[in-house]
Amino acid sequence: MAERLPEAGDRIAKLLARAGVASRREIERMIADGRVAIEGKVLDTPAVKLLNLRGVTVDGKPVGRAEEARLYAFHKPSGLITAERDPAGRPTIYDALRNALPKGTPRLMPVGRLDFTTEGLLLLTNDGELKRAMELPSSGIPRTYRARAFGDITQAQLDDLSHGVEIDGMRYGSIEADLERGSGRNRWIVLTLTEGKNREVRNVLEHLGLEVSRLLRTGYGPFDLADLPRGQAVQIRHADVERFMGTLPKPKKPKPQA
Repeated sequence: MAERLPEAGDRIAKLLARAGVASRREIERMIADGRVAIEGKVLDTPAVKLLNLRGVTVDGKPVGRAEEARLYAFHKPSGLITAERDPAGRPTIYDALRNALPKGTPRLMPVGRLDFTTEGLLLLTNDGELKRAMELPSSGIPRTYRARAFGDITQAQLDDLSHGVEIDGMRYGSIEADLERGSGRNRWIVLTLTEGKNREVRNVLEHLGLEVSRLLRTGYGPFDLADLPRGQAVQIRHADVERFMGTLPKPKKPKPQA
């Protein structure tokens, strides 16, 4: 009879995500690809539960102990891909982060994404579980953007976005949008949303007949871009991260099998 792996503890994907290896979903794909092993035995299921990561390897390399959750704010410039590498050879956020972060910084994963031309606040963390919790629409974390848009628009039209809008079969939830003071057809609009679907701000404003010339994310949850210089990164205080993590919804436990 084959030796049974321990059932106590947390699922291995959860532990590896906490250790900053990757997000839980990415780790499950790594397990399916045969890249994760325990004491030399390659795993074929993510359902294994462990008390710790002793003896666990990824791509043949031992996994270090999980560090405390860290969160960094990065002022992403336009013209960077939010990915580790780009098949087209375009520069990525990691190219910029090599100079923006101090030596010894753990491997960081972006919380959500910003498009190639979108600027502003990009949060990064070493904790895959925190990343997942912050990205889930059910967490209801607000994201705030400033968009410079050309065209005719009224505050009344923007107020209607609070009811949500459907565009080409895609339903977008409630958006709070306000025109900044000014005149003319080239105006700044501040938008706050909680879903963060792909190209959501651009799609909604273009649906209203506006042409977006610049898009800047200024806030994600309680964290603001403030005066962080473009291309620079800063670690958010541990106490602030702990306080924020305490506000996140607790993950639902799976129902026991009958």
